[in-house]
Amino acid sequence: MKFAFFGLWEEERPVLKGLCEKYGFEISYATGEVLTVENAENCEGCDGVSVLGKTFITAPIIEKLHACGVKYLATRSIGYNHIDLAALKKYGIRLCNSQYPPDSVAEFTLMLMLMSIRKYKQAHWLQQVNDYALTYLRGEVLARKTVGVMGGGKIGKRVMQLLSGFGSRILCHSADRDEEVEKLATYVDAETLYRESDIITFHVPLLPSTRHMVNAETLKKMKDGVVIINTARGELFDVQALIQGIESKKIGALAMDVFEGEEGIYHEDRTDDILTNRDMAYLRQFPNVVLTQHMAFYTQLSMECMIENSVEGLIGFTTEGKTRLEIVL
Repeated sequence: MKFAFFGLWEEERPVLKGLCEKYGFEISYATGEVLTVENAENCEGCDGVSVLGKTFITAPIIEKLHACGVKYLATRSIGYNHIDLAALKKYGIRLCNSQYPPDSVAEFTLMLMLMSIRKYKQAHWLQQVNDYALTYLRGEVLARKTVGVMGGGKIGKRVMQLLSGFGSRILCHSADRDEEVEKLATYVDAETLYRESDIITFHVPLLPSTRHMVNAETLKKMKDGVVIINTARGELFDVQALIQGIESKKIGALAMDVFEGEEGIYHEDRTDDILTNRDMAYLRQFPNVVLTQHMAFYTQLSMECMIENSVEGLIGFTTEGKTRLEIVL
């Protein structure tokens, strides 16, 4: 078994070394660089390739992998919308993803809720100029809020479990029903969730049906002063509608760990560069907007699980012809 690894984080390297010793596979290539058409030649003779979840795997890259004899691709992420699935299917390369416990993202989501309703950003800014007055800092409490959770999967359910300890009224809209969720929340349609929720948090995958699901029309259905949280995918939100919602005060607070067009900015050191995502820069300056750099997942627990799952998937493909983590194309 011979595998190549791209986009390796430093935290992943010792875990990968231990996995190599445990399972006895050969590491043909291991780099912190992302996979490109140019460096794909390093995959020659490899059974499988593991890539970082933020890397766009385009048709030309997949064609080059196929030419190198690669049969399997593993993405160290839950989502796989960064990969050209049609090209994978065309060249017969099988795909698996990674999973990690929902705690990292769920806890981060709760943190963003609390930061938003307790006006942490404003307090932090004021301290920088030695203003310790409470004039602008009156907050709210979760116990008095109705929280709507869009998506009742693993992360959405964990968010609801955490919220239940605060005494919030919880609404959930999900494509699937879950007995555990029914004990925590009331299932409602999307219209009801938008209409009755003080806080709405999104935990759905990026699909054609969910792209820009928060837009000018859906915002009209929400309460005035609604608090909106996104730790899922930036493309779920229409940024222009968000800007209008903030400027009109329809949105009371906005907290996002993801942003449409974040590629090339988040997870990069751009200290001395000019950033060209004007919408990101404009939204960031509002006192009631919190933007973090796609870091909700970034814990030791998640990093270990992602590299372990990636290796597990590739080994399953190579030795047994299957893996529980396969994405069927």
